[in-house]
Amino acid sequence: MYLVIDFGNFAGKRKMIEREIKSRDDVSLLVRTFYAKIRQDELLGPIFNGIITDWETHLELLTDFWETNLFFNRKYFGNPMHAHVEVDNMCGNTINEMHFGTWINLWVQTIDELFNPNDERAQVAKNRARHMGTFLHLNIFNSRTSPQEK
Repeated sequence: MYLVIDFGNFAGKRKMIEREIKSRDDVSLLVRTFYAKIRQDELLGPIFNGIITDWETHLELLTDFWETNLFFNRKYFGNPMHAHVEVDNMCGNTINEMHFGTWINLWVQTIDELFNPNDERAQVAKNRARHMGTFLHLNIFNSRTSPQEK
């Protein structure tokens, strides 16, 4: 006796997302959807919700950041390295690879939910986030000093 599974019944169940990252509005959708998830996340939510007091301003700043990174339209003039080191200090130097892993997983998941997987800019957004996460994590760790050095 053989079990026959007709995979044809599953075809077309998931419609291909056609939306691509083409404008600031698309970047804003990505940033806002992503940070809604971050705020609800068990690991990251308490950090973000405990530090950010003006979410609207922060979301606009992050939209500027990603618009700058994806379209090379310079709107962001901040220092993300300094900001992340400060957050780590506020958290007692406890930010680790789990935080960055969770962050990148939610970022990729959000992109995949909102945008066409073949969209070149969506792939660039994923790759840049991976590189930035690694860079920030390493530099946060390197910025920590032992009690004897303080």
